[in-house]
Amino acid sequence: MIYLTFGKAKVTKKGTATFPSLFSMSIESQVQAIERMLENILANDPSYFIVEVKIRPTNNIKVFLDGDTGISIEKCVFYNRILYKKIEESGMFPDGDLSLELSSPGLDEPLKLLRQYRKNTGRKVEVLLKDGEKIEGKLLEVFDAHIIVEEIRGKNKKQEIIQHNFPFDNIKSTKIQIVFKN
Repeated sequence: MIYLTFGKAKVTKKGTATFPSLFSMSIESQVQAIERMLENILANDPSYFIVEVKIRPTNNIKVFLDGDTGISIEKCVFYNRILYKKIEESGMFPDGDLSLELSSPGLDEPLKLLRQYRKNTGRKVEVLLKDGEKIEGKLLEVFDAHIIVEEIRGKNKKQEIIQHNFPFDNIKSTKIQIVFKN
């Protein structure tokens, strides 16, 4: 999708005039272009993968990357620098009017990809179903179309272990739960 944009010329600090681009990309097109750039950057290191790319109207780009064994801060900085340079070179954001944040999704973000589910097998999760029901338990197995979560209800002698089979179509979100041990 292409939008026409009209506006006044901007005068830079050096006294030159710049004019707004007549054609600007939609946010969806920008996201797709950035995803393609990232795919090319990550092609040499298949243990890392794109979770999500978001762009706010203020040209704040948020990129979430993950890895099969996690992703370090150093790798995030490394990929941030490469991606920032590629975005600047593309001319997608005139006058360098952008900010780029590249990080791992963090524990407060829900799992989005099958690869994330597989990576987190064995961890405690909270599954929110589309009907509003919440189940907390251990992520036992991940299949292409569903997951199995083991829930423990009750305590001591009244403890009951229930295995739930949740098709992905019925899941609204799944989040990793932090477990503190004494």
